[in-house]
Amino acid sequence: MKTQIDAAIETYGKDFSEKTLTLGELVEIAETSGLSLSQAVVAEAMVREQKPYDRILKEVLEIFSHNLKALDIGLGTGRSFLLGTVGADLARSEENSLIQDPLINRALTYTLAAEVGNHEIGLMPCAGTGDSCPYTGLLRALKENGYAEEQVGLAAALILKVGSVFRAGKRTTGCNMEGYGAGAAATAAVLTDLRGGRPAQTAKAIVLALSPTIAVPCTPRVMVAGLCATHIGGAILVGNLAANLVLKTTLPVDVDVDVMIAMAARIHTEAAPVITGINLEYLRPYFQKKAPVESLIEPAIREEEREKAVRIQHQAREEIRKLMASSRPLTRVLGEVVVGGSSIAVGSPTNMARICNALVHGTIRTIRIDLTTDLFSRRAINVPAILMGAIYGARTDDADRYHKIFDLPELRDIRVTINRIDTPEIQRIRIETTETSAMVDARNRGGGRVAIVDAEPSRQAALEAAEKLGIQVVD
Repeated sequence: MKTQIDAAIETYGKDFSEKTLTLGELVEIAETSGLSLSQAVVAEAMVREQKPYDRILKEVLEIFSHNLKALDIGLGTGRSFLLGTVGADLARSEENSLIQDPLINRALTYTLAAEVGNHEIGLMPCAGTGDSCPYTGLLRALKENGYAEEQVGLAAALILKVGSVFRAGKRTTGCNMEGYGAGAAATAAVLTDLRGGRPAQTAKAIVLALSPTIAVPCTPRVMVAGLCATHIGGAILVGNLAANLVLKTTLPVDVDVDVMIAMAARIHTEAAPVITGINLEYLRPYFQKKAPVESLIEPAIREEEREKAVRIQHQAREEIRKLMASSRPLTRVLGEVVVGGSSIAVGSPTNMARICNALVHGTIRTIRIDLTTDLFSRRAINVPAILMGAIYGARTDDADRYHKIFDLPELRDIRVTINRIDTPEIQRIRIETTETSAMVDARNRGGGRVAIVDAEPSRQAALEAAEKLGIQVVD
């Protein structure tokens, strides 16, 4: 192993010392050199810090010494004012296992214990203290699961390398750049690497793990009892899932790892403040309080907060009541089958086209499709469905027409234009024929539903057509 690393340093030493290499660039170097990604990370550190291989591994492990002490406290006498004794609860008995995989179960238990310890004596933070929990929990589990000290050291190095990107990217509240996102990405990287994955596979696992965490806020919920446990524990579960998907299936993952992390960081800075504001509005009443602190707060402010708590519960129930009132009966909750993979990206646009088809007469000459940016970006899956709905009135479950639409003869004589519209939710279609033309201007909704804004010859005619077709129309 050292020989390979020495060879990589000889070839790429100048790049290691003079360039700031991205994670994607390190992946490329590792692939070319025949190294694992963790080995490439250590090779870079050896050059940049002018330290030998063994010392790098020793020092990255030593970094976690305080956090491992906090973890021990979380397994024993530690009690968190937000998580209680969850670490000790899980460690008490094998019957309390959360998952059958012994390594992942230990990593979960130790991650939650580390968070309890964090609230007792603190953790050394990376992007935040949140991601230090899965980092520490995973390393402890690896040590106890038969991995050699060198392997654990390489894992620690890879964790810190992935974590360093998120540490730099975290600028505001947001678990996507801390406990959940960073933790999931690092877990995926380490497990893929340890299980023999190539560097390119490790990068794919990071992309997969990061995807469900993007735009997930954290800080407001950190003050609410219990909620953070599924964020922090979820990092281990999502990371493990991502690693296994990459190593055990042929799942296509095309997104470059640098692109994925850059997008996550950008979304983090722009979306987190908006999401957090809404988060605070609903969850502030559930923030945990400490009596000595509350005694210092003016009684009028405490009373105002109590009143807000009552109001938000009433508001939430009325909002949910409206949502449930628009739901179908229990035995008909599910909508029609939607070919193409998305009820909102495919089902709703297709039903818009079906309504328009019902309004026309004669031979179709032109079809103009206007789609909001999101739908336009997903045109590969929705345009075939829109066309089959517009030309044939085909239902969303017509898989045969969906897959053959561009081979059917009717399309050859029709001029189709597809336009991107920057306005959110827009899905609009105009069908011109030799006799009666029509237009439907609708808004995109999940479950294949549509919200009709305008139509030609009339909105009423479109509503009646939708009813006959069995398409659910909503506000």
